[in-house]
Amino acid sequence: MSQNTPTPTPTPTPDDTRVIADTVEWLEKAVIGLNLCPFAKAVHVKAQIRYVVSAATTPEALLEDLVKELETLAEASPEKIETTLLIHPQVLGDFMDYNDFLDVADAAVEELQLDGILQVASFHPDYQFDETHIDDIENYSNRAPYPTLHLLREDSIDAAVAAFPDAGDIYERNIETLKALGQAGWKRLFTR
Repeated sequence: MSQNTPTPTPTPTPDDTRVIADTVEWLEKAVIGLNLCPFAKAVHVKAQIRYVVSAATTPEALLEDLVKELETLAEASPEKIETTLLIHPQVLGDFMDYNDFLDVADAAVEELQLDGILQVASFHPDYQFDETHIDDIENYSNRAPYPTLHLLREDSIDAAVAAFPDAGDIYERNIETLKALGQAGWKRLFTR
C-alpha cells in the first residue's frame, strides 16, 4: 500500500461496561422505577438477569449470538439466569430493520424447538408501536438505550401473570404513567 493511501478510520465500538451500565440505569430508573414491568424488580434484586453485549455488526452475526444465548438460557437454572438481555449496539440501529429481525428471532426460537419454553421481547431506542407517531410517549415503554433482545422463560411469565392478577392492565397503566411523566420527565430521569 502506498503511503499516500488514507487508512480508513475504524468506527469506535461502544465500551461493553458503559453499554451494560446504561442498560442497568434504564432498567432501574424506567422499567423498575416507573413500574413499567412489575416483574422486573425481583429478578434484578436477585441478580438473575444476564447482560450480554453483542459485538455483531451484521444481522447474521447477531443471529449467531441470539442462538447461543437462547441455548444458554434454556440450559441454565432459572435461579442463576432467569432472563437475558442481549444488547446489540452495533447492528439494527434502524428500527424498521430491527422490527423485521424479530421474525428471524422468533424463527430461531422455533428452529431450536424452544417455542413454548422461551420467547423474545423487544426494546429499541426508536421503538414505535403500530398506529403511533414516533414521538408518542407510549412508545417509551419499549425504548431502551440500545437495541436489545429480551429473552424470557415462558414458565416465568405465566407464574408472574398468575401472581399479578391485573397483568392485562399493565400496558394501559404504562401509557397513563408515561403521559403523566411526559417527554420532559422522561429526559429528567436520565439527566446525570
